[in-house]
Amino acid sequence: MRVPSMASPKHIHFIGICGTAMGSTAVALRALGHTISGSDNQVYPPMSDVLRDAGITVTEGYNPENLPLQADVFVVGNAISRGNSELEALLEKKLPYVSMAEMLKREVIQGKRSFVVSGTHGKTTTTTMLAWIYEHAGKNPGFMIGGVPENFESGARFTHSDLFVIEGDEYDTAYFDKRSKFLHYLPECAIVNNIEFDHADIFRDLDEILLSFQRFLNTVPRNGLVLINGDDPNCLTLRAKCPAPLKTVGLGPTCDYRITITGVTPETTQFEINGAAFEVPMVGEFNARNAAMCVCAARFAGLSDEEIRAGLSSFRGIRRRQQECGTAHGITIIDDFGHHPTAIRETLRGLRQRYEGRRLWALFEPRSNTSRRNVLQNELIEALTEADGSVIAAVANPEKVAADQRLDTAKVAQSVTARGKPCWFESSTDDIVNRLKQETHSGDVIVVFSNGGFDGIHDKLLKSL
Repeated sequence: MRVPSMASPKHIHFIGICGTAMGSTAVALRALGHTISGSDNQVYPPMSDVLRDAGITVTEGYNPENLPLQADVFVVGNAISRGNSELEALLEKKLPYVSMAEMLKREVIQGKRSFVVSGTHGKTTTTTMLAWIYEHAGKNPGFMIGGVPENFESGARFTHSDLFVIEGDEYDTAYFDKRSKFLHYLPECAIVNNIEFDHADIFRDLDEILLSFQRFLNTVPRNGLVLINGDDPNCLTLRAKCPAPLKTVGLGPTCDYRITITGVTPETTQFEINGAAFEVPMVGEFNARNAAMCVCAARFAGLSDEEIRAGLSSFRGIRRRQQECGTAHGITIIDDFGHHPTAIRETLRGLRQRYEGRRLWALFEPRSNTSRRNVLQNELIEALTEADGSVIAAVANPEKVAADQRLDTAKVAQSVTARGKPCWFESSTDDIVNRLKQETHSGDVIVVFSNGGFDGIHDKLLKSL
């Protein structure tokens, strides 16, 4: 079945519209003049605000009555599964439906120069940075970002430019298509930032993840380019079977494009790539790596180093990525989307650069499918020791994880404390706020790590402190 052409106005209904990718796509299609409707049971900022500002009404909760029978096509989000009342009604009525990834492939990406950014960490930042470099150079790129970028009005935009930049997620596509989403995105240039075990709900082990990435690289044409992290052993395993030209990017001496960190300030990181100097207005080695990938991809697209430097210098980042929420009595609250131990570790290390000499606190909510499990428990302990003190919240929806597979939050707190960094497990939001109110003082920085709303804890901390 082919999706109705996007060339003429259509009515498109999104089931699961508040997912970052789904919501951004909905806003971009609304901007093209399409009628958009949608529903979700997780309606909270920033995506709820973005949808509202675009004039899209979101129905909270899933019900058969939400389905507009006059709609031309229904997009089923990858969080939707059988048993969902709205989906069941869709199937019973034999209405036309697709996954978001398939719709993007057929109606947006086909025929364009597709730049697909993949990897366990850094996808959203790198995708946004690359799209902005093209935008600043006047290329008017299309893009789809799984977050809310500060440089653009929304996370997705579909244009007539031949350049399209998209965040390539390895997560599965939909309940009816268990392939990774990035297999739909027709990459001319594929970026692989890093590869670690994640998404424990759909991948049994690292080998399954590597197989999916290998299949992703198999979709790159011979006149394309693959850029991989040359310092990541898991990425390097992909080289032997890659049918397209492949270059390594990293700090190691054997990398084709070698990164050298040349200077840091509380707000910027300077680096060179094989002797060519660049600067990114972000902190930490991790963001220098993201920027280096963008430099190499933008060169492949035909941009000059001068154009790339100008784009990097004006990049403003992503909401919920090391974003200051406010300061109360000298205590600064930072919001960050990090939920994998590596992301937590690298964010804390980068924030040391920004807040030099200040005590750094980590507050972590185990909410993602992987972080609720104990598969990376030791890695989480290591990550939290990067902070001067930390608090771990209760596992979200613990009933969805078997007891013997569930993260042991009390043990995490005990183990971190045993390593000389005080850590507490607190079972409720109020207890967390009270704990941090007791333990913190003026000059401290609290980083809230969560990939959800976390019961509005950011505002609660600011009011309490």
